[in-house]
Amino acid sequence: MAKVQKYLDKNGNTKYMFQLYMGIDPQTGNKKRTRRRGFKTKKEATLALSRLQLELENKSSLPTENNILFSEVYSEWYDQYQNTVRESTLARTDGMFQNHILPALGNKRIRTITIKQVQSAVNKWFKQVSQNYKRWYHYTTQVFEFALKRGYVVSNPAKLITLPKRQEASGDKDYNFWNKSELQRFFDHIDKDKELERFTLFRILAFTGVRRGECLALTWNDINFTDSTLSINKTLTQGMKGKQIIQAPKTKASRRTIDLDFETVATLKRYRVSQQKEFLIRGYNTMQKEQLVFPNTLNGYKSLNTPSKWLHSIIDGIDIKPITIHGFRHTHCSALFSAGASIKEVQQRLGHTDVKTTMDIYTHVTHEQNKEAVQKLVNYLNF
Repeated sequence: MAKVQKYLDKNGNTKYMFQLYMGIDPQTGNKKRTRRRGFKTKKEATLALSRLQLELENKSSLPTENNILFSEVYSEWYDQYQNTVRESTLARTDGMFQNHILPALGNKRIRTITIKQVQSAVNKWFKQVSQNYKRWYHYTTQVFEFALKRGYVVSNPAKLITLPKRQEASGDKDYNFWNKSELQRFFDHIDKDKELERFTLFRILAFTGVRRGECLALTWNDINFTDSTLSINKTLTQGMKGKQIIQAPKTKASRRTIDLDFETVATLKRYRVSQQKEFLIRGYNTMQKEQLVFPNTLNGYKSLNTPSKWLHSIIDGIDIKPITIHGFRHTHCSALFSAGASIKEVQQRLGHTDVKTTMDIYTHVTHEQNKEAVQKLVNYLNF
C-alpha cells in the first residue's frame, strides 16, 4: 500500500512524496509505477495520493484477453506464411522481421499499437534505407491483417499511415550496366589463359544475361554443345540460417533455353578441358553427370559472393564505371536492344516475368540511339 514519506530536498527543506503502483502497461505488459515529489505538507501529499488512487479505481479495467504481443502474432503468421513461399523468400522475410520490424513493434501488445507508432517506425526505416522500407511496411501490414482476421485487433493501423516517398535525385541516373566499349575494356583486363575460369564465368554472365544464382547452379549437362544452347532449370540461393541451397528458377518465365554464340561455346569447351585436368590432380572426377560448371576448390557450390569479389578485384584498378554482378544482366539486355532485338525477344531471353526492368533499359538505350541519330543527321547535312 502506498504511503506518504518525508524527505529533505537539496536545500535542506522538509518535503513529502509518495510512490504508487499503477498496474500493468497495456502495451508492453510491464509493471508501471509513478513517483510524486515536492509536496510542502503531508496533508497535501495525502490528498494527491487519494485522488490518484480514486482515478485508478474508477478507470475501466482493460480486458485481459487479446493482450497478445506483435511478436507473438508474427510467429502465428509466420507458421502460415512458410507454407506459401520458397525457402529463400522465407529466409529473407524472417531477416526483415528480426532486424527491422520486430525491434520497432515486437514488444508491444498488438491491440494497443497506434497509427502514430507505426508511422514513426516507417519514418525511421525510410531514413535508414532507400527502397526496402516499402517491403518492411508491406509485411507489417500483413501481420496486422492476420491479427484482424484472428480477432486480436479491430482495425489495421498500418493502412492509415502516410507512406514516405523518396524524391527523384537531380541529374542523370547512373545506370547499372556497361556499353560495348566498357565491356570490352573489362574483358581486356582478364587473362584468358591464366584466369580462364573467371573469363568463362563473366563471358556467360555478359553473353547470356543469366542471373548470378542461375550461373553458379549450372552443371555441364545444362549445356548442349551440339545445339549450342544453355538450359536454365535451377538456381543457387540462400536458405535458412545462411545455408546455400538449390531451388527451381525464380519464376516460370525464368525456366528457359538460351542460344549461345560460337565464341562462348568455344570458351566453354576449352574451360571444361582445363577443369578436368585441374580437378583430376585434386582427386575429383568431373565427368559426372551433375558436375558443376563453376565449382569451388572442393568441387562444391561456390559462395554467392565469389563473383562479386572477382569483379571488384578486376575493376578496382581500372578507369571504368563500377557495376554490380546483376549489372551484367542489364548489360546483356542493353546490348540486345542496341543490336536491334525486340522487347519481346529480350524479355524471353532474360526470363523477365515483369517487362518493367526490360523497358527501363530499353528507354535508356533508345535515348542513346536518338542522340547518335541526331549526330548522323548533322554530319550528313554539314552546314
